[in-house]
Amino acid sequence: MSAKKPVEKTPAKETEKTVKPVEKKEDKPKEKEQPKQKKTEIKPKTDKKPAEKKTEPAQKKTTSKKKEKQPLKPIIAKITVNIGVGEAGEKLSKAEQVLQSLTGQQPIQTISKTTNKDWALRKMMAIGCKVTLRKKTADKFLIEALKTRENKIADYSFDDQGNFSFGIPDHTLFEGQKYDPNIGIFGMDICVTMKKLGYRIKHRRVDRRKIPHRHQVTKKETSEFIAETFNVEVVS
Repeated sequence: MSAKKPVEKTPAKETEKTVKPVEKKEDKPKEKEQPKQKKTEIKPKTDKKPAEKKTEPAQKKTTSKKKEKQPLKPIIAKITVNIGVGEAGEKLSKAEQVLQSLTGQQPIQTISKTTNKDWALRKMMAIGCKVTLRKKTADKFLIEALKTRENKIADYSFDDQGNFSFGIPDHTLFEGQKYDPNIGIFGMDICVTMKKLGYRIKHRRVDRRKIPHRHQVTKKETSEFIAETFNVEVVS
């Protein structure tokens, strides 16, 4: 019995030791080949990314410069048409009829702020009427009003803020208006106020602010705007 034990145990251990190192040698070269393939795939991707990023900011800079060069054009904010009578009564009611026929809107009475004995005026007395026009109705009325002056405006009628005003001595100069002896003849003052986009900060309720000097309408801008849009000649 003692002679059989050493013969069986020795060959089993030797076979296990010989098989294990053979498997490790085969696995090592396979791991080294994989990273070589990954590096070749990553290289073309890195070359494309910087080329795409350089083109995008160049386009944005060109668009921003074009917006800064374009100045804002003035716009007609409103037109006020005023007829001053100096007294209340029938004469004031006739003036209201004239304004309503010209503009198609109901006029509002203007009230005196002070008393003057020489002119027989007292405070809070109705002495005239006016109408405010906006948007398309303002443009239509201005075209008809400029025709009465042969599309000419004097240079002194413009102020520093770009607004302008002119007078019409006879309301019968408008097209479609005829002389009526029961009404008479009434003259009127027309004041055109100009603005630009962004003037809302001047009139809003919350966080009201002043308009900066660089954004205000100038006399030159309004004269050019009227000459282009309404074919008006500014006479010096």
